[in-house]
Amino acid sequence: MLRRKTLKLSEYLPYLVNRLGSALVMRFSEDALARHGLSIAMWRVLVALSDNGPRRQIDLSEITSVDVSTLSRLITRLVQKGLATRKRSSRSNREVIVALTPQAELLIGELVPIALRLERTAISGLPAAELQAAKAALRAMYRNLTQPKGPGLAAAKVGGAVMRRRRRPRS
Repeated sequence: MLRRKTLKLSEYLPYLVNRLGSALVMRFSEDALARHGLSIAMWRVLVALSDNGPRRQIDLSEITSVDVSTLSRLITRLVQKGLATRKRSSRSNREVIVALTPQAELLIGELVPIALRLERTAISGLPAAELQAAKAALRAMYRNLTQPKGPGLAAAKVGGAVMRRRRRPRS
């Protein structure tokens, strides 16, 4: 009888990353976002615009890892809430530029300290060097999953990011 490989969930990195992300999203949603009717994806869009200034929707998709069609619906909701504006680019009639409103800037000013406090809670007790190493490792793992690694890899969209997967050999 063949012995199948086992997987210890408590040691499985994707599980640990997802578990941490889920806990952070739940706490931030409860502590801050819910009372403003915002989802975590909307929050990412607002922060991306705050950090980077007005951006094309396609650029926001890359920055936030939200796929373009979902992002379009999120931006529509942000516009309806008075938190974002959307206009045609002066360079191309097909490009849409999204920007924050003054109301959004005020809201971000209220929410960022809550987000940073939550992050401080999550990382409390971790030495700075370990935290830096963890962030660098997470960025490297993301690159490993989203960058081409050679022949035989096909692109697949996951969120707003291009993921690469092995092509199946033709029979």
